Amino acid sequence: MQTPQNEDKASETPRFTSFREFYPFYLNEHSNLTCRRLHFVGTALVISLVITAIISRNWTLLWAVPVAGYGFAWVGHFFFEHNRPATFKNPFYSLWGDFVMFKDILIGKIER
Repeated sequence: MQTPQNEDKASETPRFTSFREFYPFYLNEHSNLTCRRLHFVGTALVISLVITAIISRNWTLLWAVPVAGYGFAWVGHFFFEHNRPATFKNPFYSLWGDFVMFKDILIGKIER
């Protein structure tokens, strides 16, 4: 039986001093192909919603941005990757990581 202390250590996220340090960890937390694909779809929807809101000046569309972005990502983590999203401990680096991973998938640097 694990003690609460051991459980905490198993679920700890390392501290990062830069995005360059964080991004390899982020990619490791997204090693499942389905999880990465769900992140890609969610990020594409976020970009589309923001662009559509700006062009149409329909600012109510912005309410759907967190649902689209986090909804797809969290489904990927909870049902396919079986881990907790890095968003909970590194929100800014995680958001940045979503867009960098999106770009890396688009250019073929990461498997789709």
